[in-house]
Amino acid sequence: MRLRLPEERPTEPPTGYKIAHPVLSQDGTRAGFTGVSLGGALPYGVLDEAGCVYGRRHRAPHRRCDCGFHCVHERATAEALLCTAEHRAAVLLEVSVLGSYIRFERGFRYARQWVRTATVGPCACGAVAGALADAGWGRPGWRALAAACAGCVRGRTSLSLASFARLAGEGLRVRASGGGGVGEAAVTVAGLGVSELVAEAALLQARLDWFQSQLARLDERGTQAG
Repeated sequence: MRLRLPEERPTEPPTGYKIAHPVLSQDGTRAGFTGVSLGGALPYGVLDEAGCVYGRRHRAPHRRCDCGFHCVHERATAEALLCTAEHRAAVLLEVSVLGSYIRFERGFRYARQWVRTATVGPCACGAVAGALADAGWGRPGWRALAAACAGCVRGRTSLSLASFARLAGEGLRVRASGGGGVGEAAVTVAGLGVSELVAEAALLQARLDWFQSQLARLDERGTQAG
């Protein structure tokens, strides 16, 4: 006798939470995310469909496989994962669960997802992030990004939060969290407000300061050599 799982037909897509690393394509034309565990080698877009990470031909999620996107029911559960050392640079995602899904006690395993909101933590120095900068690692064809303030970006490849949201598309919202109870600032692709423009200007100024410091060093070396 083959047991069938009970079916659910919600009136609207369920909401879930997960953590991931933001990524930027090598040519700088696409932005997305990569997971922190199973399937982490396969970056995905804001609106994407899951495949079997083992290369099998069945559709995800399959009852006898681990394939499919994964998320948890509670935001606090996902936030707790950010406390571990290996996940400190990840961002918190709020997703809409689309297509077929399997419900578990703590979360879903499902076929399709739409990332609605990405919450970026503070820079490694503790300041509120104004950009996502090259984290120093990645996947083939993709650079991993991490939160950075204007003063810590320096000459690294980076995107402001608004630029990342625009590049990722599909209505993604990006929020910068200062941690420790500090409020969040939202960035959307609909338009830039005063706070977003200030962040863009600070990022550009930080890059200019870094380039000027490099030019000053070159001038000093040239003078000493002369």
